[in-house]
Amino acid sequence: MIQLEKKSTNNKSADIAGRVFDTSDYQKEDALSSGLATTHEQVSDTYMEGEIGTVSDDANGQDTDNAEE
Repeated sequence: MIQLEKKSTNNKSADIAGRVFDTSDYQKEDALSSGLATTHEQVSDTYMEGEIGTVSDDANGQDTDNAEE
């Protein structure tokens, strides 16, 4: 029987992949925390802004306001 060696996994990569935003990320200065804080801020801003009205193109390429439908 052939015995296969287990390859060691990079635990640091697994830790990074499983990391989620925490409010303390705003005070930290490492690249991962900074990126998570920035992304959280962008998502929060977009969510709070909401959607005023969508504009789509009709078959002729002209904008149509979907709020009127």
